[in-house]
Amino acid sequence: MLSNLLLVIHLIIAVAIVVLVLLQQGKGADAGAAFGGGGGGSSQSLFGAAGSANFLSRTTSFMITAFFATSLTLAYTYSRQTGQESVISGSVIETTATETASDVPAVTEETAAAVEESDVPAAPTNTE
Repeated sequence: MLSNLLLVIHLIIAVAIVVLVLLQQGKGADAGAAFGGGGGGSSQSLFGAAGSANFLSRTTSFMITAFFATSLTLAYTYSRQTGQESVISGSVIETTATETASDVPAVTEETAAAVEESDVPAAPTNTE
């Protein structure tokens, strides 16, 4: 129940980050407006009208911090719910190695003779 609520909050934060990033102007847009481009008035000069950009950038940084916090919390919550071991733990690697070794067929004299009589040429050797 808690993980589902956290997942919904995580998705809302992700959508809010996308919206906030799209609302902000690029840094190059301010410099272009200062030299007469953009059709803005004197309030859009190089050093003016930074109040809205400051609020949006602070809100974006807060949302990004919340996004990382919910990401880490969700990862911890889901790892505790499943109870699985880490992929790099020794027991998982040893089990996989023993299972694949038993699946390989043994080489017999018949298969070795079939390989020697094959139409495939032998690999070149290094004769330096």
